[in-house]
Amino acid sequence: MIRGAIVILFVLAVVAGAIALAGDPGHATLLWLGRRVDTSGSAAAVIIGVLSLLAVAFWRVVWWIAEAPRRSARARAETRKRQAQEVLTRGFLAIAAGEGTEARRCAGKAAELNEENSALVRVLTAQAAEAAGDIPAAQAAYTAMLGFPEMRLVGHRGLMGLAASQGDREGALKHAQDAYDLAKTARWAWRTLFEAKLQAGEWAEALELVEGGLKRKIVTPIAAERARAALLAASAAALEATGDPKARDQATDAAVKAAKLSPAFAPGSVIAARLLTAAGKEGRAEDIIEAAWTAAPHPALWLAFRDLRMRETPRERAARLEGLIARNPEHRESRILRVEQRMLGGADDGLQAAVQALSDEAPTQRLCGLFARAAWALGRPDEARAWVARGVGAALEPDWSDLDPEGRAFNYGQDDWTRLVSTWTETGELLHPRLERRERMLTDLPELPSRYETAPPFVSAAAEHVFVAPVPDDPGDFDDVLAEAAPPPPAAHPRRPARRRSSAPSKPKPKGKSPRR
Repeated sequence: MIRGAIVILFVLAVVAGAIALAGDPGHATLLWLGRRVDTSGSAAAVIIGVLSLLAVAFWRVVWWIAEAPRRSARARAETRKRQAQEVLTRGFLAIAAGEGTEARRCAGKAAELNEENSALVRVLTAQAAEAAGDIPAAQAAYTAMLGFPEMRLVGHRGLMGLAASQGDREGALKHAQDAYDLAKTARWAWRTLFEAKLQAGEWAEALELVEGGLKRKIVTPIAAERARAALLAASAAALEATGDPKARDQATDAAVKAAKLSPAFAPGSVIAARLLTAAGKEGRAEDIIEAAWTAAPHPALWLAFRDLRMRETPRERAARLEGLIARNPEHRESRILRVEQRMLGGADDGLQAAVQALSDEAPTQRLCGLFARAAWALGRPDEARAWVARGVGAALEPDWSDLDPEGRAFNYGQDDWTRLVSTWTETGELLHPRLERRERMLTDLPELPSRYETAPPFVSAAAEHVFVAPVPDDPGDFDDVLAEAAPPPPAAHPRRPARRRSSAPSKPKPKGKSPRR
């Protein structure tokens, strides 16, 4: 209003100034109730402007007085709304803090302040009852939400959580299914159904859920691809375990698809290679393992690759392993495989270099066993024993734990596959259930003699029945070493070896009785 009055006064001042500058002030006459008023045009304009402002001001005052009741009601409503928002805030904070009693008090206060009983008040009431442990009240509040279209999804989720907490798995799944059918973007409902399928071992149904989630954009394309590969591998493992020839063919197809979808998922590639090898398709198995090694090397892959062809010499097998190493030469597993390949091929010169390439790696039990076998192959028995002793207390390798004591890779049960599929889908990480349970795994520590052995010259001398005294570790024990290394005395009888006499005097034996054996 003030700004409007200023604008009007400014316009009148401009008009009056224009008239004054024109040199003709003009003439204005006002006749009202028999009276006549004569004045100049500029004065009349100023008077009219002032009267107009007075009229507007009077009208605004009258309007303000007339609107006072409505304005007061609106102010009270705004105050109640602000107080309701504050109470709602305190209530939700109380729920987050686990204070159910305070949350219920705030919910009741919010319902009093908000006469319309908004959606937020309903949600606070239900969650406050749940936090306070009043399950019937929470169930009633969530059920009431199903009557409002905009709150049905919230109601289904709350009822699903209550059913799950009470052990009602069927009820929880029903509400999750209703929510999944109701909203295309309900990722929590999809996740609940997906985990239920995994726990039940229903791999085909879980795969259908993945396809549906991808269409609804609940699952990203990368996660969907990982889920397909893991589910196909789990299905192949289950079908292979049945032993049925038809099921074995289905398992082979599923495993091959899993290996093609995600070569980095080692279980799928290993199962596919094992099934293809059993079917006499070593070439396809070799291609699958090579692709998997290029994507993500795993010890189970090179072990499966090593055993693809059984009718080959060690040098031929070493040459074939060289091709696998070339697929990913800088990877740690490739450098480990290089040592295995050198020992298999008998290339002593390259073996030392291959071992040296792993010198920067932390000594795990697997590496200690590998170094021990390499040292033994290089003719260093003392160093080999030292590595074995060090490997007993060394840390285990997670990937190596995927092999059971019989050397079978990824020999998991349904629960392990459930966790493996879920984790691989979400994060792309490979779990190691055997390591988590601290189960026995395939050991890589060689069994070496616990005592120091004689050097090769003395071994060859003993083979030729020639006595050569070894050099002892402790010169003070030289006589004992000579006594142990000396050849035994000649037998008294050609058919019966002579008994070693004891230094203690023996008792006389009665005649006519044979010695007790």
